[in-house]
Amino acid sequence: MNERMVRIISDSFWKILVPGLTMTIPLTALAFALALLIALLTALVQFAHVKILKDFARLYIWIMRGTPLLVQLYVIFYGLPNVGIMIPPFPAAVLVFAFNEGAYAAETMRAALEAVPHGQLEAGYCVGMSYMQTIWRIVLPQALRTAFPPLSNELIAMVKDTSLAANITVTEMFMATQRIVARTYEPLALYIEVALIYLLFSTVLTKLQRIGEKRLNLYEGRKV
Repeated sequence: MNERMVRIISDSFWKILVPGLTMTIPLTALAFALALLIALLTALVQFAHVKILKDFARLYIWIMRGTPLLVQLYVIFYGLPNVGIMIPPFPAAVLVFAFNEGAYAAETMRAALEAVPHGQLEAGYCVGMSYMQTIWRIVLPQALRTAFPPLSNELIAMVKDTSLAANITVTEMFMATQRIVARTYEPLALYIEVALIYLLFSTVLTKLQRIGEKRLNLYEGRKV
């Protein structure tokens, strides 16, 4: 590694990391929070077996999981202006990532809800709870504990997927890297550098996931 490459890597580190902290992480956090809300509502609709709403939920999941995320970004950001709907890059990215991730997380939540023994619903009814009270106080807390590991994995995947937002001019850390590459003509070193920063973010989230799982296991152990 020559002196010029070392200088480029050291000079570019903060220029890549700062967009990661100010754009990539907020984009991930906002999109994932909205995705969880969408997933929860979609999963509860399916769990309740309300036919019309369930069919609509299955249609939404089918479309979002059956089409590429990049195509969805292009449809929203580049396609909608043709019908007079203009959405700025960052909100467009948040919406697309949220609805895309919401479809996957909805299936995770649906499976977690269905894994809760049916007797838990009956127990809620026996103590005088309504259907919604039983769901919120008994069924949902158990389902969320079951869904925590796969949802954490989906969050980590979303951090990496945010690099696609560069295609709709969101200045996150991958686009920042592309701009530096265009000036320095050092693609190998710089793309490895941004890959290591993504790896750093993913490692931190993985550590947090393990801490969360341990605490949930301890909570379950105390209940027993």
